[in-house]
Amino acid sequence: MTIIFRSYFKSHHPQILASLKSILNSFFTLLSKFNPMAANQNSVHPSDDPPPFHPSEPSIPVSYPLKTLEELESRSYFDSFHFPFNKASVKLPPYAANELPKRRRLLVCHDMAGGYLDDKWIQGGNNPDAYAIWHWYLIDVFVYFSHSLVTLPPPCWINTAHKHGVKVLGTFILEWDEGKRIANKLLSSKNSTQMYAERLSELAAALGFDGWLVNMEVSLDVGQIPNLKEFVSHLTQSMHSLVPGSLVIWYDSVTIDGNLSWQDQLNEKNKPFFDISDGIFVNYTWRENYPKHSAEVAGDRKFDVYMGIDVFGRNTYGGGQWMTNLALDVIKRDNVSAAIFAPGWVYETKQLPDFQTAQNCWWALVEKSWDISQNYPRTLPFYSNFDQGHGYRFTVDGKQMSQTPWNNISSQSFQPFLEFSGESTGGNLKVAVDIKEPSYNGGGNLTFNGTLEDDFQFSARLFEGKLQLADSPVHFTYSVKSNGSSLLGLSLEFTSAAAEQKSVLLASSGDSLLTMSRFVRHFDNVIMPHRVSKLESESSWVIQESSIAMEGYMLTKIHAVCYKLRPEVHKSESQGKTMALSPSEYHAVLGHLAINSCMLNSDFPPSTSWLVEGNFTKLSSSDSDGSRKLNVKLVWKLKGGKTHPFPKYNIYVKKQPDLSIAESNGSLQLVQEYLGVAVVEAYYVSDLVVPSGTSSVTFIIQVCSLDGALQKLEESPSLDLDVQGS
Repeated sequence: MTIIFRSYFKSHHPQILASLKSILNSFFTLLSKFNPMAANQNSVHPSDDPPPFHPSEPSIPVSYPLKTLEELESRSYFDSFHFPFNKASVKLPPYAANELPKRRRLLVCHDMAGGYLDDKWIQGGNNPDAYAIWHWYLIDVFVYFSHSLVTLPPPCWINTAHKHGVKVLGTFILEWDEGKRIANKLLSSKNSTQMYAERLSELAAALGFDGWLVNMEVSLDVGQIPNLKEFVSHLTQSMHSLVPGSLVIWYDSVTIDGNLSWQDQLNEKNKPFFDISDGIFVNYTWRENYPKHSAEVAGDRKFDVYMGIDVFGRNTYGGGQWMTNLALDVIKRDNVSAAIFAPGWVYETKQLPDFQTAQNCWWALVEKSWDISQNYPRTLPFYSNFDQGHGYRFTVDGKQMSQTPWNNISSQSFQPFLEFSGESTGGNLKVAVDIKEPSYNGGGNLTFNGTLEDDFQFSARLFEGKLQLADSPVHFTYSVKSNGSSLLGLSLEFTSAAAEQKSVLLASSGDSLLTMSRFVRHFDNVIMPHRVSKLESESSWVIQESSIAMEGYMLTKIHAVCYKLRPEVHKSESQGKTMALSPSEYHAVLGHLAINSCMLNSDFPPSTSWLVEGNFTKLSSSDSDGSRKLNVKLVWKLKGGKTHPFPKYNIYVKKQPDLSIAESNGSLQLVQEYLGVAVVEAYYVSDLVVPSGTSSVTFIIQVCSLDGALQKLEESPSLDLDVQGS
């Protein structure tokens, strides 16, 4: 797992591998003396000239690993300025917080260039092409991996994985000569193993992730094995105690006799570690019959065996890369679990034609072989704006707030399943998440482009859920933007406890008679939506709302339905003028989808209910043009210790000019400037330019609810800061 071609050398030339390890270890040790953060320098930083990193000093919040046992033992991480920002804000939903389901599972291990790249910037970066995963519906467990001693998953990965019901693990790894020295200290006594295990469990519980991958890639004296077993056992027990449903996964590396010897299967040499943990990640150089043998050894715990697949194809079964599904097919046949290592291969190797397309195609192979692991919606409210966590602009309710490119995986909403169902012989449509076209909310939307004849319809799968409906109606709200006669509706499938199925079409607003006559034979019910509003903006989004009562049924499928109605010359919704379109041309955009119950109360606490403070305030001296730069940590909370499940906050600033200057200029117009998104109740403002003549700045914290609703800016909590002084 540690270096390219390692699997070849460890099998054929172990002496060469040992020499290479020694040489590389010396090189990296020397490099770290000059620049301990060297592994992180390839990432995109929000500012052009990042300051030196000191964990205790205020700076743009970052995620970072622990490199020594001393850091782990001392609990110094909890004193870091960055610790509060690194806490995950999204908990696993109740259905996913318990033990993993008794079926084969898919574990995905993220390894990319040492880790902590674009994803280390907790408040987001400025790379719209930053790597992200969005096929969460195929995944059960996500591991964040790096070569540091204690790899703490950046909160953005925890937040979006948890939202989709996926558990997240950090990595504890010992490797090279330095790893051997650390092992000697770690395993020096039973007490030391227990203490370090408890420190790891404490970190996971405090930061909100779900366990550890333990990777002991060092050779040990056989006398150290009892203490190693104590470490693994105590880590597993303490994790289960602090975080119910958590996992400790053992990596197939050192054996029970102390040898660093990858077994590529579960057998008597590594099973003692499997027996005291929650599973084993089997090294990826296994042979075709090894999954079956491993299942036999595991017995009734066969689903806790995760057969490794290296996507880079380093001596892995099937060759990895675009042949990853070959290994998955074998693993599925033998009914054990799979562990995909380094799916970022698609991104790192710049697979054609582009990352978005290549990523979707690669994961489609995984789905075809492995099938779906997660279902949503499962609870209400349900909201998706199809944001993948990166984009070229940022919008709020159809209005563009920023044209600055950005990335922040924490901003991912529920992701569509990106597979299309049904056939359309009357046309050819391409459906994709688009991050370049202006969105309704955030940075993405679903676009439907191509050709479609009038007499045909096209169906695209959006979600597969398990949403049990009660006796009250369920409300669907969604935003649509389309050209000409291009119409977009939603197809819903419901299943009763007796397996009776009913289909409902939430049609597009338009001609009711034509719509009914066309679809009444294809659906059990056709509902014409109510047009809630049409935003007075350039984007011209149309908001549609429908309600349905299906007591005793479960909502299991949501599809987009694309269709057209005559005549052939139409009025463009997006441009507000009549235009001639090709009879078969089709273009529509789905901006968001919200599903609520009538019991949901979207009222926000008034601004007076909040306490807002500014800490670590620093205002630089004036530049040549009279401007200054402001740094401040904003923190807010509801008064009286009240809590509320707000998933995020949009942060804005208004700069108040000196009244005398404003009057002389004949203008006092204030504009809210969008700064970013906070997913915890804190936001660090760094190097905010305060123009000459500014008397005060007002920071506005716009509260966002789980159903996508936003508090009005004028009613949101805020903080005024006087900046007239030097």
